[in-house]
Amino acid sequence: MIYEQNGVRFRIREKQLSTKQTKDENAYAAQLRREFADHPSSGLTPAKLANILREAEQGNLLHQCWLAEDIEEKDGHIAAELFKRKMAMSTVPYSIEPPRNASAAEKADAANITDMLRDIEDWEDVIFSLADGVHKGFSNIEFEWQRHGGFQVPIGFEHRPASWFTLDQHDQNKLLLRDGALGEELRPLNWLQHRHPAKSGYVARMGLVRQLAWPFIFKNYSVRDLAEFLEIYGIPIRVGKYPSGATDPEKNSLMNAVLSVGHNGAGIMPKGMELDFHEAAKGGGEPFMTMIAWCERIQSKVILGQTLSAEVGNSGSQALGNVHDGIRQEIRDHDLRQLAGTLNRDLILPMYLLNGKSYTGDVKRKPRLVFDTTEPEDLRDLAYPLRAFVGMGMKIGTSWLHEKTKIPQPKEGEPVLQILENAPQPPAQLTGFAALKAVTQEQPDTADKLLKQLQSKAKPAVDKLLKPIQDMVDNASSLEELLDDLLTLEGTLDETELAAVMQQAFAAAELAGRFDVEQGD
Repeated sequence: MIYEQNGVRFRIREKQLSTKQTKDENAYAAQLRREFADHPSSGLTPAKLANILREAEQGNLLHQCWLAEDIEEKDGHIAAELFKRKMAMSTVPYSIEPPRNASAAEKADAANITDMLRDIEDWEDVIFSLADGVHKGFSNIEFEWQRHGGFQVPIGFEHRPASWFTLDQHDQNKLLLRDGALGEELRPLNWLQHRHPAKSGYVARMGLVRQLAWPFIFKNYSVRDLAEFLEIYGIPIRVGKYPSGATDPEKNSLMNAVLSVGHNGAGIMPKGMELDFHEAAKGGGEPFMTMIAWCERIQSKVILGQTLSAEVGNSGSQALGNVHDGIRQEIRDHDLRQLAGTLNRDLILPMYLLNGKSYTGDVKRKPRLVFDTTEPEDLRDLAYPLRAFVGMGMKIGTSWLHEKTKIPQPKEGEPVLQILENAPQPPAQLTGFAALKAVTQEQPDTADKLLKQLQSKAKPAVDKLLKPIQDMVDNASSLEELLDDLLTLEGTLDETELAAVMQQAFAAAELAGRFDVEQGD
């Protein structure tokens, strides 16, 4: 079989499809499985970190990959933020779309690929593992093929640690499997080779690890310094006093008493000796906590593009939260576009080549995996404008509305909701907004009468509020005196009656407007 990827042709034997490249009998693969991480974060210093990053740029990714694992394991804040970003990708629905102007055979191939993907039980885990490329810059998943029902079906997806790979000596964008020598090329039909450029650059510099490593090390310094501060100054200093001429056994007894009081809260000492408690040094851990908080804000911005989803702080608001949530969605959609490119190249295209009945050699006619990143519209905000537009004669397709609302199209023969001609009327024992709605729907002619009643009802309430002000205006001898008198009214005016009337008026006005739209007036 001839397979082409990125302009390069490969000859694939069918036996290779059912065997993973890192099978156990390969000596170098067995060595990789027995390899233990070096944990470069232990004793990490700025100089050591700079060497690790420089080494990765020169093609040796090993220590940078190990460092990325350490950072995610040791820093709970980074782990939580990365988990949010990866989980946001793994739960988004997808579909397999045939090419434009698809023939019946191309549509059938897309449907077959859809069925095969739906049978992958750990699909969400595959997406989650591919998303590991956000942190490390790349993520590789190995799989094999199995013939089932006349189709070659992908099975056995396994994520391989980033430390298993190295860069080609002559191509900084080409990943090879470490084999103890120059590296072995990855088989094109047995790997999902995902590159995730969180920033532009070649593979060694794509991942967020290079941006997260610096706040990670600064944060560790602050945590260590805070722990030392609390150990030294967190409890009062105990000072034991012994009289002159005390013997060595008496001094040792006093020392043991001082230590016992510190840890056990109780102790004994010879009579005539003293134990004083001195207040700990002034100050506190605020400078250390400030540095830790700054590092975590930087980490959140690097991973999620914002901070409000990690901590509210003192400036949180619903509007700001909506803005930050929008940023998260934009990042998620960007991530999914990159994942879709990898899946279409390394999974959907091979599935089409191996199983497609419509394949004629033109890879541009392959089906495509598309993630559905659209958000459902608020039904209430959508329903009333649509009534107005339809009333004006606009023709709106039902397929567009189903897409907007995320309400699926009914299947053939499936019962559908309908408005009953003799629908029950609202009960008469209603108050407030519900009563106004019932009156407007049952007797539209009474809407104007109701509004007039509200106008007359509002006049006494308004007069009651204005009377104290009018009295001050009439009795004031100067503008300055009037201003001083008006300030005394603060908190004394009762607007309860007017507020109730205004609430009814707004409700009546809204209902009257809705009725006009429904009637097309």
